[in-house]
Amino acid sequence: MTARLATGVWVSAYLTRLRLADVPAYVTAKGDAEAGAVVVKVAMLDGTARAYERRSDLMTGARAWILLSEGVEAEVDALLVRTRARDPDLWVIELEDRQGRTLLDQDGLSD
Repeated sequence: MTARLATGVWVSAYLTRLRLADVPAYVTAKGDAEAGAVVVKVAMLDGTARAYERRSDLMTGARAWILLSEGVEAEVDALLVRTRARDPDLWVIELEDRQGRTLLDQDGLSD
């Protein structure tokens, strides 16, 4: 089993990567700095959005980013509000990118 980065450290590194790729990003909800889960929302700037969360495969232990929600931005936002109400340790990072880039598929972020 490999050690995982504290969530606050991962978020800081992720925001730096996004800034270097010229993808505007904002932390809209700050969760537990050590072990909080993270949801990444990307606003497509056309009224739609996608939200991703990282989940673990119980059989293999592998972690992957999966699509949590997609559609009208207000509906994605409403889901995030409900999710955050159930999990106050949750981080929410919001991106703005017409192409929907999140960089979550890149080395160091994808697993």
